[in-house]
Amino acid sequence: MHNMGAVPQPVFHQNHSGHEGELTILMPCLNEAETIADCIGKAQGFLAAGGITGQVLIADNGSSDASSAIAIAIATRLGARVVQVQHRGYGSALLGGIRAARGRYIVMGDADGSYNFGRLEEFVAKLRDGADLVMGNRFRGGIRPGAMPFLHRYLGNPVLSRLGRLFFGASVGDLHCGLRGFNRDSIHRIDLQSTGMEFASEMVVKCALNRLQIAEVPTTLAPAGRSRPPHL
Repeated sequence: MHNMGAVPQPVFHQNHSGHEGELTILMPCLNEAETIADCIGKAQGFLAAGGITGQVLIADNGSSDASSAIAIAIATRLGARVVQVQHRGYGSALLGGIRAARGRYIVMGDADGSYNFGRLEEFVAKLRDGADLVMGNRFRGGIRPGAMPFLHRYLGNPVLSRLGRLFFGASVGDLHCGLRGFNRDSIHRIDLQSTGMEFASEMVVKCALNRLQIAEVPTTLAPAGRSRPPHL
């Protein structure tokens, strides 16, 4: 297992807005025992290296493998939190995690090793500058070989992103990037409801319709580090 014993503990400060720390790094988890330890280690390292007050939060969605136990063990050592979200679904896991998050800002991403939680500087910078939603763009940042199926890369994602811009005015080039950051209070106000994979689209569309400030940063997508088939 990835050795993370030397990573300093994050520091929390409660303020009058109900925020505890600046940033919550939120990872929905369903059977990611092979990758979750490394993801948490990189996220904790990012907080410590940047002097950012915050936490790593795992929203476990009914894992049947050892990932929940691994996350709890790491939480004990490093200060990560684990919340159990009983209602199944990608959106349900994230809604549960957002409700439990304490930071002023949230950066969310899958715990399968496809995103580098140690390189979130541009997300935090744009959130500090006032963006309500900061989307990763994998087409600008780079998609490594084997990281995205051919049809998703050249047909599905480009077409859906174009439709989002056309019908909803969502000025994003990668509508379904799973690595994204947002202002917690702004996202609470738009009242997200979707419990499945459509949660990702609902967030962008509602932000656009409510004229919230949306920004983008280049994001690198790596092949998932698991040996099991993907859920999607």
